Amino acid sequence: MSRSLHIGVCQMDAAPAPAAHRLARAAVLAETAAKQGAQIVLLPELFNSGYVYDNSNYTAAETLQGPTLQWMKAQAAYHNIYLIGSLFLRDDNDIYNAAFLIAPDGTQWRYDKNYPWLYERAYFRGRRNITIADTPLGKLGILICWDAAHAELWQQYAGQVDVMLVISCPPRMSHHDLVFPDGRKVNFQELNPGVDSEFPVRDIELRAEWMGVPVAATTGAGSFKSGMPAPNVVARLAVFRRPDLWRKAPDAVMEADYYRETKIVDASGQVVARIEQDGDGVLVAAVTCADAPPQPRTPQPPMHTHPLAYFAADTLSKLLLSPVYRAQLKHAMPDA
Repeated sequence: MSRSLHIGVCQMDAAPAPAAHRLARAAVLAETAAKQGAQIVLLPELFNSGYVYDNSNYTAAETLQGPTLQWMKAQAAYHNIYLIGSLFLRDDNDIYNAAFLIAPDGTQWRYDKNYPWLYERAYFRGRRNITIADTPLGKLGILICWDAAHAELWQQYAGQVDVMLVISCPPRMSHHDLVFPDGRKVNFQELNPGVDSEFPVRDIELRAEWMGVPVAATTGAGSFKSGMPAPNVVARLAVFRRPDLWRKAPDAVMEADYYRETKIVDASGQVVARIEQDGDGVLVAAVTCADAPPQPRTPQPPMHTHPLAYFAADTLSKLLLSPVYRAQLKHAMPDA
């Protein structure tokens, strides 16, 4: 026996803006999704602040009693929806990228990003966990962005959930430009040919088919433009194959677009709906769920992200940027 579930996915331009402004935009999207019958509404990763590599990320961190969580609870209750999104959370003298799923009655489930992606390690720490929200709508699994590139996390959810919710905001960093003060642009693929990341693209569909469950996913939109944390170290590492760029690298700015992968995927791995346009947007689609979490019948298919992307994001960046996080946290939060 199966049942139908209506899910709304929201896409937001990821340019940083004051939280009040971004929450007002998110409110329009949540209302639109609710009016179209959505029972679950997904907002993107860091929907209340936007996405950038900047020290403003430390001051954007809120507490569990902060305005964003209160806003989420009010929206979930008013629209009678399950609402999920992530924010920088200050908790126990650390900062996390924490997703909260809020039920209409105020019940909440928390999931912390396990794997900060590369430069993100300068702004928050990871925490190893998965979260299965046991709701009247079914058992819901949660992932944030780069976590969805890690097969072991999908493995932990396999056979345990009815639906997967993936909230993300990844710039297309494997195709970004480094823009130098003199206007010169050097593309990442010129520096690192063939090193690509496909985790929000076909790997999402492959996981849905393998697990036999629908997957709803959000991404950011617009144009990404940012400096780099600890530029004297990180920027020079980024151009290590080009000694002629080492001296100018710390002054370079990264520019990229975002993946157009705000979508709803059914249990067979087919995309049933996708937001094609740029900027803020919302879509709602119905998916079919089994009466109990299905069990995978085959081994999990391999990921398609290049091994060097994992090494850079999960090993090298932890070595280089975890000390930066600790040092900057002391400035931003003297009591940390």
